[in-house]
Amino acid sequence: MAENARAATIQNSKILRGSANLLDLIGNTSLVRLTRIRPASPNVEIYAKAEWENPGGSVKDRPAMNIIREAEAVGEMSLEKILIDSTSGNTGIAYAMICAAKGYRLKLFMPSNVSHERKRILKAFGAAIEYTDPMEGSDGAIRRVRAEAGKNSGLYFYANQYDNPANWRAHYQATAPEIFEQTDGRVTHFVAGLGTSGTFVGTARRLKELNPRIQCLSFQPDSPFHGLEGMKHMPSAIKPGIYETTVADENLEVSTEDAHRMTLRLAREEGLLVGISSGAALVAALKVADRLAQGVVVTIFPDSGDKYLSERFWDEGE
Repeated sequence: MAENARAATIQNSKILRGSANLLDLIGNTSLVRLTRIRPASPNVEIYAKAEWENPGGSVKDRPAMNIIREAEAVGEMSLEKILIDSTSGNTGIAYAMICAAKGYRLKLFMPSNVSHERKRILKAFGAAIEYTDPMEGSDGAIRRVRAEAGKNSGLYFYANQYDNPANWRAHYQATAPEIFEQTDGRVTHFVAGLGTSGTFVGTARRLKELNPRIQCLSFQPDSPFHGLEGMKHMPSAIKPGIYETTVADENLEVSTEDAHRMTLRLAREEGLLVGISSGAALVAALKVADRLAQGVVVTIFPDSGDKYLSERFWDEGE
């Protein structure tokens, strides 16, 4: 009976997604079980949220939409304002898609060394972009947008994804309940990376309310100088205002090289063409899973690999 009800719920969800408008398609992403890249124990399952299913192609559709929605509700965002923010790529693409759909103007600040594909996507959506020093990473873009926002607050809505609690609330309200329902409450461990930290903080907070026994582990790059776009090495970076260190039961580190290797493995062994941060997520999830005799480990695959195809690591092993 429970299985029939669940099948009906999934079918209804598909019908609703098929008939929804563009922005209603954000969220309710699939949970994919990994079958060939597996932990040591056969009694441990690893799942990943397929966030590339969002219409903007990444997990960042969720916070971008919620930031705009909450700003509209209090009159901070309107057709008279220009939305501005800093981004390393995916949130910018999410803003660009949503603003195009709603008729809003958008101006972004981003490091000039983001992938070529990201730049082309943003241009396609018509976003105005100011590129910042690549050596300063996302922090340089943050400093630039703060300076610009301070010049004319009447003209701009500064979305401020790193400090805006609407970011983590998007995951508290939706991502966590989705994971809990999709695993039938069996999830034992949640693993996610730190960039703005919104995905981890919001999801972990809600999961722990749903079941305090769920272990929530964050991960970040192992060095200030890394190739994991969108992620922050917290000890050396401008810490997001929404980042709360006490939420994580444990903090892990992942190297760029390990993330590249795992991203390649996911394509060639699981048939999943995902982004580098997804490879990093599985590296961290396996570290957790290999400690366990049994359990259900869930992580986030933030985006697909199509924005990273110009990276050289894809040619390894040929």
